[in-house]
Amino acid sequence: MFTKFMLRPPCSVSIPLSPSLTPFFSNPCTAISIRRSAVVSAAASLSVTLDETLPYGPSLSKGYQPPSIETKSPQQDTEIFFDETRFIRVFDISAIRVSADRCYALESQLRGHLLNWPRIRNIARVPGDEIDAELQKYFNSNDGEHEPLQFLNRRIYGKAEGDGEPLSPVLYRDKLAKTFNSRGFEKFRNLAKLSRPKRTTKKEPSRIRENKSNEYYLLEEVVNIHHDPENAHDLSGLLGDDEYRLGKWKGSTRLLLLDETHAYKLFDEMPEAIKACLTGSPFELVRCKLTLFYSYWQLNEILEALLPKGIIVPSSFETVGHIIHLNLREEHLPYKNVIAKVVLDKNKPKIQTVVNKIDAIDNEFRTMALEVLAGNHSLVTRVVENGLHFHVDLATVYWSSKLATERQRLLNSFTRSDVVCDVFAGVGPLSISAAKKVKYVYANDLNPHAVDYLERNSVLNKLERKIEVFNMDGRRFIDVIFKSQSSRPITQVVMNLPKDAAQYLDAFKGIFRDMEMNKELILPMIHVYGFSKAVDPEFDFHERIRIALSEVAFEVKMHKVRLVAPGKWMLCASFALPERVAFADPISEM
Repeated sequence: MFTKFMLRPPCSVSIPLSPSLTPFFSNPCTAISIRRSAVVSAAASLSVTLDETLPYGPSLSKGYQPPSIETKSPQQDTEIFFDETRFIRVFDISAIRVSADRCYALESQLRGHLLNWPRIRNIARVPGDEIDAELQKYFNSNDGEHEPLQFLNRRIYGKAEGDGEPLSPVLYRDKLAKTFNSRGFEKFRNLAKLSRPKRTTKKEPSRIRENKSNEYYLLEEVVNIHHDPENAHDLSGLLGDDEYRLGKWKGSTRLLLLDETHAYKLFDEMPEAIKACLTGSPFELVRCKLTLFYSYWQLNEILEALLPKGIIVPSSFETVGHIIHLNLREEHLPYKNVIAKVVLDKNKPKIQTVVNKIDAIDNEFRTMALEVLAGNHSLVTRVVENGLHFHVDLATVYWSSKLATERQRLLNSFTRSDVVCDVFAGVGPLSISAAKKVKYVYANDLNPHAVDYLERNSVLNKLERKIEVFNMDGRRFIDVIFKSQSSRPITQVVMNLPKDAAQYLDAFKGIFRDMEMNKELILPMIHVYGFSKAVDPEFDFHERIRIALSEVAFEVKMHKVRLVAPGKWMLCASFALPERVAFADPISEM
């Protein structure tokens, strides 16, 4: 997911570190808790004392800002000033340079003493290290003076001292050309592969990744600290110095990034575990500068640094296709634009739009009043749920991805012989999913826009033959469907309109009064949803159902769906329609 480290060659001019820490944020409540004290030494190096109250690992409260970036004072800010360069942090660390063939073994041995920061590898490759792994064996061989020459002969001619290997395709083709005229015939090996050039893919994702190699962080070598005392000659010309590379470093090298507590330490000050692992092998202790960019930091870290102290960082939101739906509190509204920008940046490219609900759902179509805060202004998107695709327009219809688990729970209770009646179907997340499993589905919604998308989605998922769509009021729909169910008796009824669904239960009173009571008559299971703010939400919702049906003696199974607000539960009540309600005479009850 993340790109490799990038290490620049050391230059002849050393870069002095700033003795003071520049404030990073315009927010006065965000403080940098790092104290830097100068240590007088021959190299005039600096030591960093980390405040014990700071958490381990990378933090926007630690490190320092590059001197080239100018900060904006808090007095200049009428609102939160957002600039990605303000989130660039530089950390001074140390690293051990070792040969590439030993780096992974040492990483396992020194795991507890390495950097171990999230999204940063402990092993950094040195750019400019051009020695190929195939050629490294020519320099690391100790089996005799002529062993590299034998490897080279096998590589070029395919044989050495009577012992050979198959030639490469290019050399083999040259050999065929030389022997064909003299022998007249040669048995071609893989003629088609030799004659046909390799296919070149037109995709260019690799080039894009290469251009993003420095997007998250950058590792630079600052100055050489210490090296193996047995080899006292200078190692500063290691990178790109082929003459010296063939002397001490035989092959590629890697950097093992050490823990931040080991920064500015000499090798004699390192833990004994590090000394023991490096004894008897060449190494070099170097000082590095690790730069973390805006793209490295997580959403909560950015918002925590931007928002004033005491404001809760918004951490939960709903994703609908390419749209993120926020539900900001009143205290977040002055900072809604910067919150939306950070949310959009941290969720690209999947997310293209960030919206916020500006009013409660109080209309008959259950649509939300949304304000586009960042990204494009398209609210038409496609959602994938349970392997099915749904077109949704959040400006005209209702959708809740948070109910996907509840819909799946309800689907698991259906069988292949069921006939489902979805009274408030919306764009069809439950109806279309049920049509894939059950015998038949009747789907209804009062919103004409939702009905339009319901029909589109049923065709999109090739289930239009198992769904019949209606656009009418809930009570009328229940009455029409149950009076015309002679061919397909309804076995499951879903009423997912939590605010008002319980009020529609009176439509089932006397629904079978014109039919003869017999054993073949199927009484449907009803699943009705509702909200409750009571201390005992199950009891409260149960009482409302009993009052709506004017019936007491029947069993109701309650299920808590989710907590939609502090103290407000969404519940699902499932029960078989009582016979006394189904065959009741509404006139006698009046």
